[in-house]
Amino acid sequence: MIKKAMVMAAGVGSRLDPLTQKIPKPLVPVLNKPVMDILLQKLKDYGIEKVIANTHYLAQQIQTRYSKNSPVNIQFEYIHEDTLSGTAGGVKKCEFFFDDVEDFLVVSADGLHDADFEKIIRSHKESGCIATMAISAVEHEEVCHYGVVVPSVEHLVTEFQEKPPVAEAKSNYINTGIYVFNKRIFDFIPAGQKYDFAKNVFPSLLAAGEKINVYRIYSYWSDIGTIEQYIQSNIDALNRKVLIKNPDIMRKFDSLYVIGENTDIDSSVRFKDSIVIGNNCKIGKNVSLENVILWDNVEIVDNLSLKNVVCANNTVIKSSVSGADKWEIIGPDRVVEYCNL
Repeated sequence: MIKKAMVMAAGVGSRLDPLTQKIPKPLVPVLNKPVMDILLQKLKDYGIEKVIANTHYLAQQIQTRYSKNSPVNIQFEYIHEDTLSGTAGGVKKCEFFFDDVEDFLVVSADGLHDADFEKIIRSHKESGCIATMAISAVEHEEVCHYGVVVPSVEHLVTEFQEKPPVAEAKSNYINTGIYVFNKRIFDFIPAGQKYDFAKNVFPSLLAAGEKINVYRIYSYWSDIGTIEQYIQSNIDALNRKVLIKNPDIMRKFDSLYVIGENTDIDSSVRFKDSIVIGNNCKIGKNVSLENVILWDNVEIVDNLSLKNVVCANNTVIKSSVSGADKWEIIGPDRVVEYCNL
């Protein structure tokens, strides 16, 4: 029904620092696969043929990955934003891409989910609305971290609350960053301005008497926007709460683990709980790993213990590391020695 989509991929990902010091947020890996790879494959599987993305932070990495020898066989175009123009402003800059269609899909690059695009699109077509927003329910105590959507019994938006205090929240439904728009949406986004959907466009639509359709997602959805959410998303994926194509998830005793390609792990290494090890890693003798996420090209020397650790690319660990109440996050290109975190 819809053949074109836009991926919002310009964010800096500052809340994921230091993991995003040398990699843009859309390329942060879940089970060793960049989250944007997962999204583009999902779009392709649902029949999307052409995708455009807005890029900004470390944009060349995204542009190169999907424009040349892309791991996902989908027609990919991009724009580069020298200055961020907001969620809606970025979509406005891609207006030319949708000249030949009535409706199109817009998705956030950092969303990990099992949303059924076909059902969302069908709901949009049947509603006749200018916009459809996919929503998901969260625990009421969590609403203060999200944009809250207040829907009617007719599945239309009645009100928005941006990160409301828990006591003032009128709903526990949140905006997932998955939209279907009619091309009339561009009439409500001025060119050359910083403009956001939540703060500007959606309130303008309601004020103009336009109806916004909502479609509730009952399946898995996660916004990989913080370190905590990133860690939980990997754990959820290991436990198959969200389906990712082709991850070779293994089980040994009480451990679930994924190991990348060309990785050397000594037979004496011990795993416990959730383990993700990237490509081209080297794990030495008598190493103990418990709740550990290692990206690519990580080396751990002999006789060490790591617990509750996330480690970015190209790092050598020469000291045991243990996060107690909070996980330890190690940035890229580090040599971790005693008290060197």
